[in-house]
Amino acid sequence: MTDPRHAYDTEHGRYYHDPAGGPDLVSVTNVLSAGVAKFALVPWAVKLTAEHCVDNRLEVARRALKDRTELLKEIKRVHRDARDKASDLGTRIHHRAEKMALLAPFEPDPQVDPYARQLTLFWQRWGVDLEADLVAAEITFAHRRLGYAGTGDKMIWLRTGPRRRKQLWLIDYKTSATRPASSVYPENAMQLAALRYAEVVWLPDDTDGQVPPIERTGVLNLRQRSHALVPMPGNRRTFRAFRGALETTKWLHAAPTAYPALLPPAADPRPTRKAA
Repeated sequence: MTDPRHAYDTEHGRYYHDPAGGPDLVSVTNVLSAGVAKFALVPWAVKLTAEHCVDNRLEVARRALKDRTELLKEIKRVHRDARDKASDLGTRIHHRAEKMALLAPFEPDPQVDPYARQLTLFWQRWGVDLEADLVAAEITFAHRRLGYAGTGDKMIWLRTGPRRRKQLWLIDYKTSATRPASSVYPENAMQLAALRYAEVVWLPDDTDGQVPPIERTGVLNLRQRSHALVPMPGNRRTFRAFRGALETTKWLHAAPTAYPALLPPAADPRPTRKAA
């Protein structure tokens, strides 16, 4: 996860401060985390944990007798550590991609280099001229009336229209060390639709700008040895689905975590008459 300007973390996930001074806005990725079920997460966590126990079975068996408490803590951390490691790498790749798109200098990072080479290869194969075709990188979209904001990785012109006409794309980078470059999640389309149909973009001087007429939305999957641009249906129907998740998220974040219990009625002190 990147760290866009005006974004901050809360106990309910990421929000954005509005530079215009209005109410804070829930982030698009926060909505997708809270309002959309992630059915693949539990099997993924179980798989990692099981593999760790099998791969280290002798040590696990030895420590289970004498160091059970600490062993269980370590086993429970396996999937969290893997998630945090992948998230950190993804953030560094996003930072490199932004620097490369803006033709700015960047620090060397051997782990990021393979993904960066795939991004360069993507630009080369599509004939991208960054100075002419890149519209924006890491720009924040906001919808004050609905109460959300989110940051897009890049808006760029690509020759995907009829007779190689340029079309304006909103693209989000996705990285993984294990998933194939062709794979996406349905909620990726919801993320793109939320940005596409936002009310404004926040310019570098914190003023509002007009959202450009985006024609296509897609995910650019970057892998160590491959990449793929996958078009996604970031349309009005998908936007309606996002709005449903948005309402769910706002309700969950505002709901109390406890409610008073209902007590049974007090016993009637008056004696009851026996039936004749």
